[in-house]
Amino acid sequence: MFRFILTLCLLAMPLQAEEVVLGLSSDKVAITATFEGSDILIFGAVKRETAISEIPLDVIITVAGPSVPVTVRRKDRRFGIWVNTEVVELDAAPSFYAVATTGPFDEVMSNTEDLRHRVSIGRAIRSVGAATMAEDAGRFTEALIRIRRDKDAYQVREGAVAIDEQTLFRTSISLPANLTEGAYETRIFLTREGRVVSEFDTTIDVRKVGLERWLYSLSREQPMIYGLMSLAIAIAAGWMASAAFQALRRG
Repeated sequence: MFRFILTLCLLAMPLQAEEVVLGLSSDKVAITATFEGSDILIFGAVKRETAISEIPLDVIITVAGPSVPVTVRRKDRRFGIWVNTEVVELDAAPSFYAVATTGPFDEVMSNTEDLRHRVSIGRAIRSVGAATMAEDAGRFTEALIRIRRDKDAYQVREGAVAIDEQTLFRTSISLPANLTEGAYETRIFLTREGRVVSEFDTTIDVRKVGLERWLYSLSREQPMIYGLMSLAIAIAAGWMASAAFQALRRG
């Protein structure tokens, strides 16, 4: 009887007809003193238990850096000078966020699914308490997004994911030079008619190495020694510049 009931339960469970098999060109990014950014190739395939559906499949890929609280200030001109007039504390915003899709975002993911999975940039930023700090708190979130998009820290790349034969997909995500250390969460969504049919998560590890790592650790663990060393370097650089200028004048 127990085996019969177990068999009925298994048959009642829905089979996941499609799922992601993912690959990364690299799951680690090393930040050195000369780091100028990096491109990560994200590729994969759709594993199926059934035949390919006549309804086209879409792919959405997101890469999110570590999320931290962010303070956004509004400045207004008062008595001829610019001063901070309002401040909003956003609960958490990713230091980097990229969204790549096979088509227009509004077509490949419905608003309901976006709300559930928090995929778009605006939904990836948490600002629960912001409404109590300013009447137009949404404008502060929009300002943060605009500033970070101008710096290439937030990216929306519609149509940047190529999908072949409804099975193989690939895209490239450009990581800027000013990356924050940490685990970069990478999510892949398979959608059909705006609904998510499968999701896959992995991470890309971003770490400072070499001289950059040593200086970063020193500044956190031995701030006094780091400050004295910075002062000594500044004095030495100033003395060398002065000596070079004097040599040029004598010449």
